[in-house]
Amino acid sequence: MKSLRKQLSLSILLTLLVTIGLIGLLSNWVINREFEKYITELGRERRENIVDDLSRQYDGFKRNWKLDYVHAIGMNALYDGYIVKLYDAGGNMVWDAENHDMSLCGQIMNEISARMEERGAEGGFVDHTFEIDQNGKKVGAVSIKYYGPFFMNEADFNFINVMNTVLLVIGILSSACSVVVGCLLARRISRPVTKTAYIAKQISKGNYDIRFEPGTRIRELDDLADAINHLSDALKTQEGLRKQMTADVAHELRTPLTALSSHLEAMIEGLWDATPERLKSCHEEVMRLGTLVEDLGQLAKIESENLVLNKTRIDLLEIVQTVSDTMEGEISKKNLSLSIEGSPVFAEADKNRFSQVVANLLSNAVKYTPEGGAIEIKVYEMDRWGIVKVKDTGIGIPEAELPLIFERFYRTDKSRNRKFGGAGIGLAIVKSIVAAHDGTVTVESVKEQGSCFTVSIPKEGK
Repeated sequence: MKSLRKQLSLSILLTLLVTIGLIGLLSNWVINREFEKYITELGRERRENIVDDLSRQYDGFKRNWKLDYVHAIGMNALYDGYIVKLYDAGGNMVWDAENHDMSLCGQIMNEISARMEERGAEGGFVDHTFEIDQNGKKVGAVSIKYYGPFFMNEADFNFINVMNTVLLVIGILSSACSVVVGCLLARRISRPVTKTAYIAKQISKGNYDIRFEPGTRIRELDDLADAINHLSDALKTQEGLRKQMTADVAHELRTPLTALSSHLEAMIEGLWDATPERLKSCHEEVMRLGTLVEDLGQLAKIESENLVLNKTRIDLLEIVQTVSDTMEGEISKKNLSLSIEGSPVFAEADKNRFSQVVANLLSNAVKYTPEGGAIEIKVYEMDRWGIVKVKDTGIGIPEAELPLIFERFYRTDKSRNRKFGGAGIGLAIVKSIVAAHDGTVTVESVKEQGSCFTVSIPKEGK
């Protein structure tokens, strides 16, 4: 299996070579085509100039031709590859390049033919006759034999060869540069990817402290580095929470089991009598275990993908009032004041599940609010959301712990002296139920001043 760097290098190199090759071929074709057009047009202008020069050599008064000039023009044209024949108005030969120097004409024709065949051009010598007029009267005709549709002299061939050489050199230099650039670019891209793969392997082995320092100056690669770092942080956090959860579960189970075991052992050995009070204490510990197991079962069911919500159109304010009535005894026992504000807000939700959300939030508020404190519940709507806000004047939550309070078994009382009771699962259940409704739950809190939980769910279910 090829490495990413090698594959990138070969891909970039192949792409650049193909591009350079195509550009070179296209440039060569365009240059040759345009040059042929230029030579063809130049030949046409040269023939017209020959005819024009010869027409000026006729003396209309003497009715004869200036042969010396005609000879000079004809020989000059011959060296350019044009074989000229001049006739008078009666069709009689005035001057003929072939008659003047047959061997030179043959030599020039052979050289032109060989040169054009070497180039691979398709063509041959053609004759074209031009009439010569003066004052609207025909005074003669010129026959010009030339290689058509165009021909090039030695200088033209040298120019084309130089152009092709330049294109070839440019292609070679560009290819060399493409190799260097391709290798450097492939290295620049592959190094962070290779490093990312290495870091990902280290993370999979539990090394969550390893970090990828961004700085590739490539946005996508820097985003990848940031994502890997966030993944490492998240996994480290989750690993810590997992370990904490294991410790918390052990703690929550150990406490009632230890108490239950010691009570029963004392009664079995006859140290204690099995009085109703002691049996009631054992029963309370058993109930505590049952509650913990039930809470864990509820949380597992709520967080499972198979949770089915029985959504109906419910009044959030009515739910709040009903749950508050059921907890009136606990509220009165701590001499707390409870106020409920708002108007009916209807939403598509599971009545029992949402009642559980309100009950858990209100229970939390009662549990962590000192005697004589106050709890305020507001129900209102905003755009497409139904909102329930539960605010208390309790012990509050430290700012550093706010992101963790919805985790399983998390409680702010680090001493875990069970002063407030509970296993720290209530808020995890709240978050899961609200998320199942496509809603959100947020918290604002100041230590020793109280907390405010805000639940938002869509009024129209999805």
